[in-house]
Amino acid sequence: MRTPGWAAAVCGLVAGGAGLAAAEAAAVPFGPAASPVQAVGAAVIDLAPRPLKEFAVATFGTADKAVLLAGIGIVLAVFAALLGTAARGRRWVAGLGAGALAVVGAAAAASRPDAGSLDVLPALVGGAAAYLVLVLLMKAAAADAPGGAVSEGVPGGAGSATDAGAEGASGAPPEGVGGEADPVAARAGSTEPAERTGFDRRRFVLIAGAAATASAVVGTGAGVYSRVSAGGASESRNFALPKPASPAAPVPDGADLEIEGLESFFTPNGEFYRIDTALSVPRIDATAWRLRVHGEGVPEEREYTFARLLERDDLIERDVTLACVSNQVGGGYIGNARWIGVPLAALLREAGVRPPSEGGRADQLVSRSHDGMTIGTPVETVMDGRDAMLALGMNGRPLPPEHGFPVRMVVPGLYGYVSACKWITEIELTTFDAFDAYWVPRGWSARAPIKLQSRIDTPRDGESVGAGTVVLAGVAWAQHVGVDGVQVRIDGGEWRDARLADEATEDTWRQWVLEWEDAEPGEHTVSVRAVGRDGEVQTGREAPPAPDGATGHHTITVSAG
Repeated sequence: MRTPGWAAAVCGLVAGGAGLAAAEAAAVPFGPAASPVQAVGAAVIDLAPRPLKEFAVATFGTADKAVLLAGIGIVLAVFAALLGTAARGRRWVAGLGAGALAVVGAAAAASRPDAGSLDVLPALVGGAAAYLVLVLLMKAAAADAPGGAVSEGVPGGAGSATDAGAEGASGAPPEGVGGEADPVAARAGSTEPAERTGFDRRRFVLIAGAAATASAVVGTGAGVYSRVSAGGASESRNFALPKPASPAAPVPDGADLEIEGLESFFTPNGEFYRIDTALSVPRIDATAWRLRVHGEGVPEEREYTFARLLERDDLIERDVTLACVSNQVGGGYIGNARWIGVPLAALLREAGVRPPSEGGRADQLVSRSHDGMTIGTPVETVMDGRDAMLALGMNGRPLPPEHGFPVRMVVPGLYGYVSACKWITEIELTTFDAFDAYWVPRGWSARAPIKLQSRIDTPRDGESVGAGTVVLAGVAWAQHVGVDGVQVRIDGGEWRDARLADEATEDTWRQWVLEWEDAEPGEHTVSVRAVGRDGEVQTGREAPPAPDGATGHHTITVSAG
């Protein structure tokens, strides 16, 4: 008798969990990048076509990574259950399936830019553990009849013609010595079924439960150990930011209109958008961190420690608004913060770098992240006088791990995918002709200045408002250019000038407000556009985020009554 189908599926699920737990435990010495789940997830991100990436960001927002990991878990569970069902009585199927999982995980780990030669081991360990547990569980769940059992209808068995012929004429049972019934012959002639060893549900549940519990303990222990290890790196964030040599200018009192529903001038660290490809946030020990600067136009390679950057006497503090190129018109992937850091242009000049306008050989600065991500930035832009920096702090605190601790790049006026490298460890000076950074082969532009944009924060799309006077408010931005006007149009009518909040700097967004005094009952559409300091009027032509930023007028629908 074969293992019941549901039990075989359970065997596969438990074996899959055991393999995953073993792999995560084996990955602890090598770091999160060696985890098969993390590696496969990162490979999916790398290989996913641009439309799929845009869909994921637009649909799930900053939860896209959690959704991806959950999806990987579901796929793994389904595969494991199917493998258990298919492997009943076929051990080679179990080996083939577990081996396939191991190969996929190992290949994904080996493909990572920062992969070490031993990063494939966790996936192989996990595959071996899954195979061993699956085979053992299948053996425990097998329901075999004992080899000597006699079945009905078999010659010599109960109810056969041989039994009938063995009886006397009177139907009396054959007698043995002393005239008593022969016990062996009596058993042979019995019509009762022989004792069988059937599927023991309770025994199977206990064994499978014990295996699942052991796997959970191992997996949880590996996670706890990893978090404790990361805690040591987090301790290096316990320091006071030095006073900058060039502090930020005071924010004008009228820069924040303090209107309900309108996003505040500064975005709190915990609410600042996070868009990157890191499935697990790197936990970097600042005391061990190094920044390498090399490449075209750098006579001698340089290396900087975190302490050395903190001790510099040219630290600057600036208010800068950052925006993600994936931001849809009216979207929330934008935030404003006060940053403190090292002037990037000054650091590059120390290394001997000159911009192309001064005869420099390199026109692209390639920054590399701790996880191998590459971001390409125009050297001319970084060195044109704007406050580009290697940021060490955010809103008066050391950088949060999610936003790049210990050091990240901040370049006003450029979308993040060409400027805002987090967890930076290397700066290479090269050319755009010689190297394509991570996003360029995936269909995004090599150069991406932030486009003039505006957004309505209140009321929200679809909201009901009272008739009469309605307060419309939002933000507009044109980093490193500045916003000189915002206009609002209602129901396709004439554009009305909104009142602007005081400007902090041209590198920050600017709030606006308009009191709509004649809101009649019914449904209305409200659109907004901005006017840049250079005279540009925000286009109404609709375009998606790819390849260099979305365009169009943010338009909402409200019901007055």
